Amino acid sequence: MRRRTRRGNDQADVNMTPMLDIVFILLIFFIVTATFLTEVGEDLRPPPDSDEPPPPNAPPPIIVQIDAQNNVFVNGESTSALRVTAAVSRIRAESPESAVVITPNDEAEHGLVVEMLDDLRQNSIAVIISRDTSE
Repeated sequence: MRRRTRRGNDQADVNMTPMLDIVFILLIFFIVTATFLTEVGEDLRPPPDSDEPPPPNAPPPIIVQIDAQNNVFVNGESTSALRVTAAVSRIRAESPESAVVITPNDEAEHGLVVEMLDDLRQNSIAVIISRDTSE
């Protein structure tokens, strides 16, 4: 029986050039696409205080309050978060020039605030977000 003899060390060389080409192409792709991404956010800062008094015949604002337990109140009346738009629309039917002010508590869920804000804006109701100062 014949024995096989090993001839030298046969080492397989890996050609790195195609891999480097792919890495550079991916790098260029991510650099180019990252410059086109823009994130849009809501400005939750309250408007600056004004020294001007409100007009004498201005209707009272509609206040939507959200407390720390995510209970929703429209002008002091408790309502469901899903019915805020209906309650605001009912009040605006009587005085269409009334401003809508959302005053969330710092502990309220942000998703709930954004959901109400989107729902009111989809119904063409202008909304101002104010800070809850009832603490």
